Amino acid sequence: MGKVFDGIDASLQEWIAAQHLFFVATAPLGAEGRVNVSPRGLDTLSVLDENTVAWLDLTGSGAETIAHLRENGRITLMFCSFDARPRIVRLHGRGRVVVPRDDLFDRMDAAHPGHLGARAVIVVDVERVSDSCGWGVPQMDFVADRDIIRPWAEKKGPDGLDVYRAQKNAVSLDGLPAL
Repeated sequence: MGKVFDGIDASLQEWIAAQHLFFVATAPLGAEGRVNVSPRGLDTLSVLDENTVAWLDLTGSGAETIAHLRENGRITLMFCSFDARPRIVRLHGRGRVVVPRDDLFDRMDAAHPGHLGARAVIVVDVERVSDSCGWGVPQMDFVADRDIIRPWAEKKGPDGLDVYRAQKNAVSLDGLPAL
C-alpha cells in the first residue's frame, strides 16, 4: 500500500532528483478531448519547495501540456524508479505556464543550462504527493541522455524555432490555444 506525504521532503526531493525520466499527464475539460501523457527528462526539473516543482519545457512536436494547463490547470507528474528498489511517486496539482522574459523562466534557464529551445517553464503547485510499490515496473540501466534536441535547436536558430512553434505549437490536438 502506498503512502501519502505532507509535501516533498528532503528525502523525496533527493529521490526525485535521481530519476532520469518523469511523465506528465493532463487532459482538457471536454468529454471528447484527448488525455495526454508526455515523457520528460534531460535534467530540466527543479523542486522549488515542499509544494512546488517546475521544469524547463523544451520545444516539441506538440503543446498539449501547455494548452491543457491554460484551459484548466489539472496535472499529474509520475516518477518511476527503474533501479533495484521499485517505487512510483505521483505529484497531483495545479499547473501554470511561465513564458520567457519572466524572472522564474530566467532562474530555471540558469539552473538547467545548455538546453536550447526552451519555450516555457511549467510550474506545478503540488496538492497531493503519494507513492506506490512499482513492482510491475521493469528494472533497467540508464545508458545516456539523448543529444538530439540541442543540435536540432542550434540548426533551427531562434528565428527558426519561432517559426516552428507558430506552426506546430499554436494549438493542441483538440484545437485549444497553446503558444
